[in-house]
Amino acid sequence: MNWQEALARAVRSLWGSVPVLIGVVLLIGLVNVLIPKSVYKVVFTGNYILDPIIGSATGSVLAGNPITSYVLGGEFLKSGVSLVAVTAFIVAWVTVGLVQLPAEMMILGKRFALLRNAVSFLLSILVAVSTVYLVGLL
Repeated sequence: MNWQEALARAVRSLWGSVPVLIGVVLLIGLVNVLIPKSVYKVVFTGNYILDPIIGSATGSVLAGNPITSYVLGGEFLKSGVSLVAVTAFIVAWVTVGLVQLPAEMMILGKRFALLRNAVSFLLSILVAVSTVYLVGLL
């Protein structure tokens, strides 16, 4: 196979994924609009153990881009949500994506997509706790 054939196959594959990717983007936008930001303050308990788990779970469901997460994180902190919860939320928001999981499984494979999301979820909790601990040392 020469490079022209490889390029043609890659373009066809990408073009076949466009409808799924558009659906994922629209679904993420819909979820972000339907759930008001004030709900998050009620969800987080203030518990140092539960907050990162809740933050990671919430961020996993409501996936988005980093710029949006910084704005949301700032608003959460102003509302009194703990730093560990906000950090877990931000890390999971940009690394875990349950909304786009079907598209990821279709494009990258089911096993890889599920494993990547599970590892990212667990690491978002670990990163949040570690970050807040290290910031407390500074």
